[in-house]
Amino acid sequence: MRPYAILVLVGLALVGVVSWIGGRPAAFGGGVGLVAQLAAVALLRPAMGAPQSLFLARWLSGMGIRALALGIVVIAVLTRRGTLPPLPTLSGFLGVLVPLLLVETKFLK
Repeated sequence: MRPYAILVLVGLALVGVVSWIGGRPAAFGGGVGLVAQLAAVALLRPAMGAPQSLFLARWLSGMGIRALALGIVVIAVLTRRGTLPPLPTLSGFLGVLVPLLLVETKFLK
């Protein structure tokens, strides 16, 4: 449970930073990115010592979750253009997801 708590704390800190920079739209995008990363790590972590075929299936599923989250953000931007401007919303999504993705191996141990 501890790695997930650290992931949530780091993610919330990143959401705070992007929301400070980009406001509510960036906070929305960052929140979606954090949830996607949490789901992907929770899916992959149990398969770390599993056979390669299971590991790759879970890894690919995690990438699918991230792609689905991006699709959700894009659809939200397209349907709520007045409240979710594209640049801050997508910047918030990437500003949270990419750093968490880069340090993902620390949370998978």
